[in-house]
Amino acid sequence: MCQVPQPTLLTSAAGLEKAKHLVTAYKTGKMQDMTPGLWSAKKIIDSTIHPDTGEPVFLPFRMSCFVLTNLAVTAGMLTPGLGTAGTLAWQITNQSVNVGFNFSNANKSTPLSTSTIVQSYLLAVSASCGVALGLNAAVPRLKSLSPKAKLIAGRLVPFAAVATAGALNVFLMRGEEIRQGIDVYPALSESEKRKVESGELEVKPLGKSKKAATLAVGETAISRVLNATPIMVLPPLVLVKLQERDWLKQRPRMVTPVNLGKSIHHNRSWHPAQLTVQLGLIFATSVFALPLALAAFPQRQSVRAKTLEAEFHGRGGRDGMVEFNRGI
Repeated sequence: MCQVPQPTLLTSAAGLEKAKHLVTAYKTGKMQDMTPGLWSAKKIIDSTIHPDTGEPVFLPFRMSCFVLTNLAVTAGMLTPGLGTAGTLAWQITNQSVNVGFNFSNANKSTPLSTSTIVQSYLLAVSASCGVALGLNAAVPRLKSLSPKAKLIAGRLVPFAAVATAGALNVFLMRGEEIRQGIDVYPALSESEKRKVESGELEVKPLGKSKKAATLAVGETAISRVLNATPIMVLPPLVLVKLQERDWLKQRPRMVTPVNLGKSIHHNRSWHPAQLTVQLGLIFATSVFALPLALAAFPQRQSVRAKTLEAEFHGRGGRDGMVEFNRGI
């Protein structure tokens, strides 16, 4: 009988310990075969444990919870009747969630002081909200665009705001990595990896690289944009085309569920059912977009040692390569 896999997000503390035991047994040679149970245990470890600290990531900020956490924030931003204060409050909440994800899943080889975390958080939230609100105010005022171009530009304002603010958020929250560098390790051969897993070999970092940190943070920022693109671009562009059809013109209340670019409080004909459809569309798109965005760049990144600072030249491992945790 085929078993339905349990979502890794619902794994209990006992289940996590069992997964650790299975993975350890395999690494130490007590288990030889990759069984379905062992494969499931590996997925639980990868989605729950931070690779640098060895500790579980706070549940709301695990990447396996990304869709659900952001869906809740989206529901708040779509609340009808929001004034300026309400809109700003939800923008702050949205960017605060982004800060939580960026901090919780960052490379942890460069420790941050509490004051640095607070300063980075305030700067990230301020900059992100400024970009989002600024673009929302500026784009509708463009006079040189044709009516249709202005319509499309208006529909893409949320994407521009979310993408720009999201990328800024990553750089601001993880800026200390770029300033101090992150740990770089020699790439290992398969035989060396087995020795590390069995405890016969200990691999120490070659040092901290600012170039590796810049690459890691930059790729993470790009992945945030890639994640936002399908969610914030496809529905508005589809809507522009659909609005040209008589069928949709006769049903104006159906515009709101797929119009991510229009503030809900301006639509007095809003109905709770429309919010359900809206969130359903965002959820369905996010389920497909997030795995693709995370897969764009490997979490364990490998580069040639000669592309980093001079101190790493000639010190690479397998094929002259070095590795580091990119973070997600």
